[in-house]
Parts: sequence; structure tokens; C-alpha cells
Amino acid sequence: MKYEKTPDGKTLNVELIGEVDSMNVGDIEEALLREVEGVTELNFDLNELEYISSAGLRVLLQMQKMMKTQGTMTIKNVNDDVMDIFKVTGFVRLLNIV
Repeated sequence: MKYEKTPDGKTLNVELIGEVDSMNVGDIEEALLREVEGVTELNFDLNELEYISSAGLRVLLQMQKMMKTQGTMTIKNVNDDVMDIFKVTGFVRLLNIV
């Protein structure tokens, strides 16, 4: 995972790379919870994400719920494999995917 916060701290851009699964989701969740404080715009770039497990989906849903009270969350550059996971799980209706 790579992330960058704007100098004013209002925008957080997160790039998820490789696989998000039970082996690494704890570290990702911890970093996101630490970095999302004060953020009004959270953007995920999934261009290089190959797989996301149910644990990873849970973290995205958690971030979505948090951002509903703080601002907005957008997911972009979703490849076909990950989009299939979003469709099968119904997450296409829960997340703002552009």
C-alpha cells in the first residue's frame, strides 16, 4: 500500500497494490485509521490490486462509513478481477466506484 496526504491534510490518496487479504489487512486498516483523521476526501486507486478478500472488503466498508460523516470516498481504476469480486459481493452498490 502506498498513500499520500495533501499538505492541508484534507485529501488522502491510497494505492492498494498486490493482494489485500487476512495476512496484511491489519496493517492496512491500522494505517488508514491513523491517516484518515481530518480527511474530507479519501481516494482509492486499485489499478495494481490483484485480489481483495472479505477482510479487505470489510476495511473498505469501514472507511466508507467513516467518510460518510467526514466527506467523500471514491474508488477508481478497478480491474476486471476485482470488479467481479465487488459485483458478486454486492459492493458495487455500497461503494462509489468511478
